[in-house]
Formats: sequence, C-alpha cells, structure tokens
Amino acid sequence: MKKNMGSGDRMIRIIAAVVIAALYYTGTISGTLGLVLLILAGVFVLTSLVSFCPLYAPFGINTCSTKKS
Repeated sequence: MKKNMGSGDRMIRIIAAVVIAALYYTGTISGTLGLVLLILAGVFVLTSLVSFCPLYAPFGINTCSTKKS
C-alpha cells in the first residue's frame, strides 16, 4: 500500500476518534449511533496508523506532501 494520507489528515482523524470515544464513554452518545460512531473512530485510528485511506484511492486523493529530491 502506498501512503496517501499526510500528517495533518492523520492528526485530524486521531483527534476526531478521541472525541468520539470520549463522547461514547461518557454516555453523551449511545445506542446504535454510538456504536456506529465508535466503529468509525476505530477505522480512523487504523487508517491513521497505516497512513492509507482506502476511500482516497479510487478518487486519486493524496494528502501526503511530495518529497523533493
């Protein structure tokens, strides 16, 4: 897998995942919506760790900075 996520994109996803997890565990969001958002938060963390978003690939989106030689 070629990386297609930049550091800014990764940080935004991790922050969003932390906020969703905090809202879920404090009981602010619950039920089916809470579980769906918690799973989404897990996906955010996973894609941030591997720096690859499968939804970016078909659209040709790449937020990585280009390395200059």
